[in-house]
Amino acid sequence: MGILTWIIFGLIAGAIAKAIHPGKDPRGWLVTIIIGIVGAFIGGAIGTYVLGWGDVDSFWSPRSWLLAIGGSVLLLFIYSMLTKK
Repeated sequence: MGILTWIIFGLIAGAIAKAIHPGKDPRGWLVTIIIGIVGAFIGGAIGTYVLGWGDVDSFWSPRSWLLAIGGSVLLLFIYSMLTKK
């Protein structure tokens, strides 16, 4: 159930991350969703292995949302820096 939950978190977190990280954005919605999903996995891995917070306990857990959105914003920032012209 954890992987499916992080995918759902990622779909929503990608949209929230795009709203948090505004600016000229040539990427489409598909790239934003992919960044959100991968960012949620990264946030989940950081929460589980680095912070020791454990796995996703609930879809409504504020800690899980914080990790998913934080990972997505981090990945979106890195992606923006790498693709900057």
